[in-house]
Amino acid sequence: MKNIKVLFSIFGFIFLSFILYYFIKQPSYTIKTEGTLYVVNKVSKSVVIFDLLKGEQIKELPMEIEPHEATAITNPNRVIVTNYGTPDVGGKSVSVIDVKTNTLEKTISIGESLRPHGIISLPEPNKVAVVTDIGNHLSIVNVKTGVLEKQISTKQNLSHLLVHHPFKPLIYVANIKSGSVSVIDVKLDSVIKIISIGKHSEGIDITKDGAELWVTNIEENVISVINSTTYEITDRIKTGKEPLRLKFSIDGKYCLVSNSKEGTVSVYDSNTKKQIATITIPGKKNILEKLLYHTPRPVGILMHPNGKYAFISNFTASRIEVIDLRTFAIVSSIKVGDMPDGLAFVN
Repeated sequence: MKNIKVLFSIFGFIFLSFILYYFIKQPSYTIKTEGTLYVVNKVSKSVVIFDLLKGEQIKELPMEIEPHEATAITNPNRVIVTNYGTPDVGGKSVSVIDVKTNTLEKTISIGESLRPHGIISLPEPNKVAVVTDIGNHLSIVNVKTGVLEKQISTKQNLSHLLVHHPFKPLIYVANIKSGSVSVIDVKLDSVIKIISIGKHSEGIDITKDGAELWVTNIEENVISVINSTTYEITDRIKTGKEPLRLKFSIDGKYCLVSNSKEGTVSVYDSNTKKQIATITIPGKKNILEKLLYHTPRPVGILMHPNGKYAFISNFTASRIEVIDLRTFAIVSSIKVGDMPDGLAFVN
């Protein structure tokens, strides 16, 4: 009987210690910076709106269908979200959020092409470009008029993410199933080149000067560096496991890659192509850390316009990790909805 009481006492102490440690280690936001962060939560079917200066959630806006990615436009400020859908029901629209009221302003159909995923704002006022996993179209949408202005076939399969050339009317689309990049001239409304890079191309971004495309290969765990003039692959850079996204810093000096399967973010020097840092997200060291933080799965990456911070969607932990780009350390966390993915910023 005495031994049982001792065991219960030990168990109670461990349990109480765990609870205290758990609450102490909950995600906390300790920095102050300007702007509002919009976080797309897939399973919650919502967008969490977070004030980065006050450090508090403004609102969680429900969405009718499972959303995936987001982008922002200015004059007037709007956030546009892709309505991807569930495994059973494919979405075929984008939703427009009025950032003054943080309410849904309108939903715009993108025709019969299903599962819109990647979305970017375009240089032209009030226009965004969207790519779809099924139908494989690049769609140009006028947010102001609510009109689908054009659709251009990518001529590849599972067109997932995209980036615009900083100076030319070219959009580059990463096609997962085809393992390629479609180069689309949006003035000619046609594909002018297909670049094969191997199996499962996904993350994509372009250097500040427009000279190079960097594309991740999630099966081979590499970045393909592509000359944007010759379309030749000039380098292949080793990454961590399952590099889902990559993004250049605002000044163009660094490239961050989210290695989803191993719970890390790799940092590369854009000029030398050398890895200069690995940021490990808490959650994989031991059982206790897994219970406290959940096994990390970094996905989306967004750079703050001030160049000081990067925001990383920690998919399985329902939070956003904030990385200080001066130290390459996690300096804050933001609790959000279930399975955060796409991110957008509004000043």
